Amino acid sequence: MNGHRRDLSLGEARALVARAVDKAEQLGLRGGIAVVGASGGLVTAARLDRGGAGGMARARSKAWIAATQQVPTAEHLRRMTTLPAPIAAGFVAASPEAAFPGAGGMPVVVDGVVVAGIAASGATVSPFLPAGVAPEAVSADGEPANPEDLLVAYALGIPYVGQHGDDGARWAARFGDLAVAPEAALGMRPAPAATAQRELAWASALCDAVIAAAAARGVRVSVAVVDAGGDPVREDRMDDAVVGGVEVARATAAAAARFGLPSAELADVFGSAAAALRGLAPTDVLAAPGGVPLVVDGRVVGGLGVGGAQPEACAAIAAGAAR
Repeated sequence: MNGHRRDLSLGEARALVARAVDKAEQLGLRGGIAVVGASGGLVTAARLDRGGAGGMARARSKAWIAATQQVPTAEHLRRMTTLPAPIAAGFVAASPEAAFPGAGGMPVVVDGVVVAGIAASGATVSPFLPAGVAPEAVSADGEPANPEDLLVAYALGIPYVGQHGDDGARWAARFGDLAVAPEAALGMRPAPAATAQRELAWASALCDAVIAAAAARGVRVSVAVVDAGGDPVREDRMDDAVVGGVEVARATAAAAARFGLPSAELADVFGSAAAALRGLAPTDVLAAPGGVPLVVDGRVVGGLGVGGAQPEACAAIAAGAAR
């Protein structure tokens, strides 16, 4: 070791997210799961099908807090709500990635060192018990649990500890005095492999193609696949790729998706007004090489963006993967 800290590897982060996706599908949840490295840079993120917009950004924010502040985000939230308002506001101003200081994010610890943070959020990812969920599925060793904290603990392989207040009260409101025997509880038991995430599988395959093409060129990049509105479906940063490539990939993908043309062409189409497009969209868009629209049956269904290497190389990799 040369003393320079490294983030959790992409392979390890993807394995955590895959476990979380399996548990989320078992629980009937839809939302996003993000892993942010100790550097503060995203390592990987995935959105379950029909997860809705916004969840990935919230998950990313909570994962950033857990990774960089090195505490569960429930503890961070407790601290923020006990600080004087100017200090709490100043923290967010100095750390805009921490704009959503919700509970549920957890540090990822390897050999006693925090190397990342993981969190989940989204349409139905919450501490509330979803309609129709079996009581056995939201019981950890016979005790009440909540779905959001359950899938994060399951992903990490650590004992369940609720981060969102009184699990017992939510349990009683849904199930009354029903008790689940420890041997019948499914919360922390292996979940079946997810099989119903077609959009996520499609986006993951595109990211895999980009990573393989970048490796063949000898470059390290970040890749993002977004939906038609520009909200991320899958994001990955190759090991030791520059952190800034994450935002470039996401913003060029969103530009391509929202306007239906390669991100490099926005300046040609909109001229000097291209820079102002960022202020019109709910997500960042970047008029630079690297993003291409994803078209299925003549309809733009999303965008693919690549960042972190020479822009023209990123654009060529994205175009090749999108074919």
